[in-house]
Amino acid sequence: MTTLDQPRSPTRIPFPTVDEIARHCHQSTEPETVHIEVHLPGPLNPERLRTAFTQALHHHPRILMREAPGPWYRRRYEWELTDAPDVEVVTFPPSTRDALKHARTRSLDQAPPLTASPPIRLEAVALPQGTGSAPGTGTALLLTVNHTALDGPACLRVLATAAELYGGLPNAPTAPPTRPPDTPEPPTATPSVWTPPARVAPGTPDPSPGGNGLLLTELGVPHRPKGSPYTVNDQLMVTTALMIAHWNREHGAHPRPLRITMPVDDRPRGTDMPIGNGTRLVEVTFGTDELTAGPAGMGELLHRTATRTRALKALPRPQLGHGAALLTAPVVPVAWRATLTRGLRGAAAPWTSTTLLSNIGRIPYTLDFGDPAGRAHAVWFSAPARMPRGFTVTTASTAGKLHVALRWSRTLLGPGDGAHLRDLFEHYLHTTEEHEA
Repeated sequence: MTTLDQPRSPTRIPFPTVDEIARHCHQSTEPETVHIEVHLPGPLNPERLRTAFTQALHHHPRILMREAPGPWYRRRYEWELTDAPDVEVVTFPPSTRDALKHARTRSLDQAPPLTASPPIRLEAVALPQGTGSAPGTGTALLLTVNHTALDGPACLRVLATAAELYGGLPNAPTAPPTRPPDTPEPPTATPSVWTPPARVAPGTPDPSPGGNGLLLTELGVPHRPKGSPYTVNDQLMVTTALMIAHWNREHGAHPRPLRITMPVDDRPRGTDMPIGNGTRLVEVTFGTDELTAGPAGMGELLHRTATRTRALKALPRPQLGHGAALLTAPVVPVAWRATLTRGLRGAAAPWTSTTLLSNIGRIPYTLDFGDPAGRAHAVWFSAPARMPRGFTVTTASTAGKLHVALRWSRTLLGPGDGAHLRDLFEHYLHTTEEHEA
């Protein structure tokens, strides 16, 4: 056989730091999936959608990957890029009244395997009458992502490409909102990072063992005066902190500082967007006294929060911090590093942040699938909520509405707790609004 006749070896890419840490800490009882849910007003043609989505995968070939096999003594996990999907990615569950509920449950409890390319799946669920669309015509697209490999914004980029290929309409991202240059301010004092932060107080856990629960809601985007020194993201940060502080007081938890993890994503949103886990994590801390000042202190709290978030966003930092970068250095077999990582994760549990707030912001794509499917009128994301954190808030805005997903570990909270936290979130979101006279 000549060299030209030999099969081409697949391209391999070493796991980045974020992927490796997630791979080490995998748990089947609480899989780390990202759930994306897009609602369209009309129906989709199954074969056209399947073709468009497969073409979109080829437009973003970095998503066509699986974990490469290797010996136990290898020093890195590696992704193996494939020329085509290993499995059928797009499915169409039977249209029943509970089809959407069951699809959401699968999205939270069943992660796409890393051993088959690509580690995502897309379910197109026909919406019955009474679910927010025209009777018998709406569609919900549920994209489930294995978070070890990919994050939500990257997969939304792929879905936007599929929408353009399906409907034939331009789907270029809109420009991000512009803000005037910030006046540099020194960071405000915050509690020491060595102080264990508050935990979300346990509620009435769901009797179903393991996994995550989910509640989706649609609210108005909070108002803020023109030229405000804070952003909607700062309002959401303050809202989340006040919601948890209120919940913990109701449940008799000892007051402690709150620490909220916030993903920061600086990637472009065009077709050249890097596909993978591209966000870096920063932590915003709130002292116990800051969250008891009442409505009179809201303006000052928002201003201090804005100062902190701007400083954190501007600070150069590896995605998971310097410690994670050191922990994933390929100097010993990856199996040894996995054991060490899991041990350190358990030991560091008391210092894990209180919660995670992931604000996707305004969806930059129209997600217009053309007639008769139409343009997306609601887009939800939800981030994994594994213990010890056990609770996450994910927000995005589409068509002038704020779409909020509360997700929790069933060992911590139950459906009734989720509904109460939703009510608290809505209440405190309104308190952050300052209307001009």
